[in-house]
Amino acid sequence: MTDGWDWRRGGETPAPAQPPGAGTPPVGPPTTPGADRTPLAPPGGGPTPSWPATPAGPTPSWPATPAGPASSWPASTASGPASPWWSDALADPWRDPAAPTAVVVPGVVVAGTEPEPVTDPDAPGRPTLRHLLLIPVITALLAGTLGGALGYAFAVRSGAGGAVLGGAPAEVPALAQRKPESLAGVAERVLPSVVTVRVSSLGGTSEGSGFIATADGHVITNDHVVAGGTGKASVVFNDGSTAPATIVGQDPESDIAVIKVSRPGLRPVEFGDSDALAVGDPVLAIGSPLSLANTVTAGIVSALDRTMQAGEPGGPVRYYAAIQTDAAVNHGNSGGPLVDGAGRVVGVNSTIKSLVAEGQEAGNIGLAFAIPINQAKRVTQDIIGTGKARRTVIGARADGPTGVVGGGLRLAEVEPSGPADGAGLRVGDVILKINGRPMTEPTDLTALVRKFAPGSVVTVEFRRGSARQNTSVTLAADAK
Repeated sequence: MTDGWDWRRGGETPAPAQPPGAGTPPVGPPTTPGADRTPLAPPGGGPTPSWPATPAGPTPSWPATPAGPASSWPASTASGPASPWWSDALADPWRDPAAPTAVVVPGVVVAGTEPEPVTDPDAPGRPTLRHLLLIPVITALLAGTLGGALGYAFAVRSGAGGAVLGGAPAEVPALAQRKPESLAGVAERVLPSVVTVRVSSLGGTSEGSGFIATADGHVITNDHVVAGGTGKASVVFNDGSTAPATIVGQDPESDIAVIKVSRPGLRPVEFGDSDALAVGDPVLAIGSPLSLANTVTAGIVSALDRTMQAGEPGGPVRYYAAIQTDAAVNHGNSGGPLVDGAGRVVGVNSTIKSLVAEGQEAGNIGLAFAIPINQAKRVTQDIIGTGKARRTVIGARADGPTGVVGGGLRLAEVEPSGPADGAGLRVGDVILKINGRPMTEPTDLTALVRKFAPGSVVTVEFRRGSARQNTSVTLAADAK
C-alpha cells in the first residue's frame, strides 16, 4: 500500500484461500470497520495507534452460507447497479465475520411453491389451427359476396335481370367478318359515293338518288328526278353534309340526267360492265327510298334486256332494255346505283312494277328495273361533252307482232339510206331476233337498239316469206 498501512489482520498470517462457498464463517459479535486490523508503525517511529474496543453485547449467530457456487461480483439488479456489499461476502476468507456489514442472503425456494405464470393478454401469441382455418373461410365468403353483388349490379344495369342469355362465345363465322368482297364490305366502300338529290320545282321539292361519276363533281341521276325543276338543286352526301348543284344536261328518252357539285375530295364510283352480267348474279341497290338516306338492299339479277316503255301522261316516252332485279327499290331510289358483288356500278335504278290502282302509292313487290350502266355511261359522256345525248337508231319501224307461230316483228317502214336499208332489209320483212334476243313487241326493237352505242354492229335474224336469213346492221345516231 502506498499510504504505509497494512490492512491485513494484525500480526496474523492469512489462512490459505478457500474456494468460494467453502466452509462456515465464525460466529462472533459484529465489529466496526477496521476493528480487527493492527496498524503498522508509522514511518520514522512513533506511537502505535490503538483501535477502539468492540462494544459489549450479545453475539449474533450468522446464518450458514447456502451450498453451491457463489459469484465473485455482486449481480446487477433491474433497478440499477449491484450494491458494493456483494452477496457472497460470507464466503470471503478475508472478511471479518464480526464486521457489521450487510450481507444479502438469497432466499431458499421451496419446490412446489413457485407462483403460477402470468400471461400478458396484450402480448402477441402464436396463431392456432382454428385461426388458420377461419381466416381463408372468411376471406372466401367475403369475396363470393362481393363478386355476386357486382355481377348482379352489372346484370341489372344491362337489362339482363340476372339471366345469362345465349351460349358460350364461339368463333365469328366467315359471313360475319365483313371481308372486302362481302356485301357489307361492298356497301361500306360504295356508300360514300352515293348522294341524295333534291330539286326545287313549282310544286315543291322532288327527291331522288344519285352517285358521283367523276372526281370533279359530276353526278348521275334519273331525268325524271330533275324534270320540272327550276334549275336549283342540292345534294346530300353520305356524311350528312350538303352542297348546291347545277343541272348540266338531261336526256328524257333514256331517263338519264347529269348534275354537278363543287366540292373537293369526292370519290367517284367504279363502273362495271352491264353486258357481262348473268341472271342470278348478286346485286345491291343503294339510295334514299322514301327519304331514308343511305339505304342498302340486296337481291339478284332476275332478268336481262327486259325492254321497258315508261313515261308520264303527256311526257316523253322512255325506252330501255333494263336489268330486272328483286332487290327492294321504292320511290326515292330513282337515280341510285345498282352494284354487283364487286362493288362496281352496273345499272341506274329507275322503274318499279307495283300492284296498285291508278293514283295510289306504289311500293316494292320485288320487280325493279335499272338502266344498264353501259348505256348510262355513254349518255352521260355525251351530256358532259355536248350538253345533249345521241340516240341510237336502226332506221326502221315495226307495226307490231305478227300473231303467227314463231313470233317476230313485221317492218312497216324502212328509211332510205338508213342502217336497215343498207343491210338489205325491206318493208314486210319479219325481224325475229337481234343479237339472239327474240322480238315480240314493237317496244323490244326500239329499246334493244338504244342499248347499243351508235356505230355498233348487231346481227339481225329475219324471215322473208318462208326463208330465214341473217344480216349485219351497223347502227347509227339519230340526226336530231
